[in-house]
Amino acid sequence: MVMFTVTRKETSPIDSQKPGTSGLRKKVTVFKQPNYLHNFVQATFNALPGEQVKGVTLVVSGDGRYFSKDAIQIIIKMAAANGVKRIWVGQNGLLSTPAVSCIIRERYAADGAKASGGFILTASHNPGGPHEDFGIKYNMGNGGPAPEAITDKIYANTKTIKEYFISEDLVDVDISVLGVSSFQGPEGTFEVEVFDSTTDYVKLMKSIFDFESLRKLLSSPKFTFCFDGLHGVAGPYAKRIFVEELSAHERSLLNCVPKEDFGGGHPDPNLTYAKELVARMGLGKEAPKDEPPEFGAAADGDADRNMILGKRFFVTPSDSVAIIAANAVQAIPYFSSGLKGVARSMPTSAALDVVARDLNLKFFEVPTGWKFFGNLMDAGLCSICGEESFGTGSDHIREKDGIWAVLAWLSIIAYRNKDSLDGRKLVSVEDIVRQHWATYGRHYYTRYDYENVDAGAAKDLMAHLVKLQASLPDVNKFIKGIRSDVSNIVQADEFEYKDPVDGSVSKHQGIRYFFEDGSRLVFRLSGTGSEGATIRLYIEQYEKDSSKIGRDSQKALATLVEVALKLSKMQEFTGRSAPTVIT
Repeated sequence: MVMFTVTRKETSPIDSQKPGTSGLRKKVTVFKQPNYLHNFVQATFNALPGEQVKGVTLVVSGDGRYFSKDAIQIIIKMAAANGVKRIWVGQNGLLSTPAVSCIIRERYAADGAKASGGFILTASHNPGGPHEDFGIKYNMGNGGPAPEAITDKIYANTKTIKEYFISEDLVDVDISVLGVSSFQGPEGTFEVEVFDSTTDYVKLMKSIFDFESLRKLLSSPKFTFCFDGLHGVAGPYAKRIFVEELSAHERSLLNCVPKEDFGGGHPDPNLTYAKELVARMGLGKEAPKDEPPEFGAAADGDADRNMILGKRFFVTPSDSVAIIAANAVQAIPYFSSGLKGVARSMPTSAALDVVARDLNLKFFEVPTGWKFFGNLMDAGLCSICGEESFGTGSDHIREKDGIWAVLAWLSIIAYRNKDSLDGRKLVSVEDIVRQHWATYGRHYYTRYDYENVDAGAAKDLMAHLVKLQASLPDVNKFIKGIRSDVSNIVQADEFEYKDPVDGSVSKHQGIRYFFEDGSRLVFRLSGTGSEGATIRLYIEQYEKDSSKIGRDSQKALATLVEVALKLSKMQEFTGRSAPTVIT
């Protein structure tokens, strides 16, 4: 058995290691600075209770982006030095973020041990490559992101760190080969197991969905299907589930080979960046060469986000989670006994609220960040949840889950067409959405993203919006000067959340303006970027009149958009005449 020793290395604090909404994200060049990754990993070990480090099993994997393989070897050596007993690594270092949550919750070692947590190496939907983004976050024993109490400790530790521990003589593990490597150290045996990335996750999906029904749908000549992995980690899961398990043709898959730089693209599943899928689905600027498929979907770099499309039709993430919730009990076996409750992030449209009221379900509005949903799920209060930022999920794990969302939609389509695959016209994605609007009303909704804005300018803009809330009569007078046909603002605040489970309070979660007719403006600084600031502007208008639910969304919201941009002085503060992305 190979022997290793533990070395104590002196270090000093490095600025800017504060975890954001979901971990620490910076450019690769920043992470490759001496001790940068080492400091953060040691700060994490130091923030955890001793019993969650010494003698435990940890998962270490990610979306395969550039620098991941180097980072995995560093973390393995530091874990060994800090007394961890066992590391689980997905083959080639690949595990989707939802799969990591699944592994932590569902997988057992030969001795009966479960993982007590894991490091996920991802910057999610951000670009990858030598000069692009890298990220790292820690998930706890419930499979969910570390709560603020832990991330605050991690950050505090990074500001005072003086040393880290590493086993420099531990040989690199070949993570391309399945199997167990064993080593002997000062505290006993240390193991690294490389395992198949998809097996445990596929087993979980089979326990949730009716694969026989889905196979019938995907093999029907009436139903055509397309999935875009954007060269992220979703590819291997898509091939295993959609092709090998559900009999879809391999040509149904786009960009499903993971690449360190995501093929030079931006692995964000939206109408701006998923260009190839958008064109194939008939939503591009030019007409597609072939008839678009009936259903299209995409996932981001680490496969926790999703985009759902029908033929020439886009489903907003806010509508998506509402439609899944409205149909889950009938269409998805996992929910056949009913839903415990539903939840959405604050910026997400109120489409889910209407479903919750109609079905008499518990409903929660939380800050952006999946850890808030995780608390509700652990307490048995929430079954289905979602964010407008293309994240949807359920209590099967403690992360949002892109492949799960696609399977949920396919299950709804299969249920709606259970008697018509060989006969009547297919009930399409667009049919399902329009039927939902006819029942619950439509929440016209859009999001404007201003990326890499000067951080100081972004803070000044937000301070300006807070200051305006002190005198709503003056704000309404200003708005009437822009557009006289806009209703009055009746309430404004800065969203604050008190967690009903642990009592923790999260402040400064977004600035909200509520209009008399049910419309809403929300402004928020995002914590998912790696540099500068991202300002997100959310515009929402509810329409119950069935004769007015078929309008183009951007045209329907044009007046509110104009009001929002002038009220916030967006161009004056940021210098931007247009957003980076509109969804």
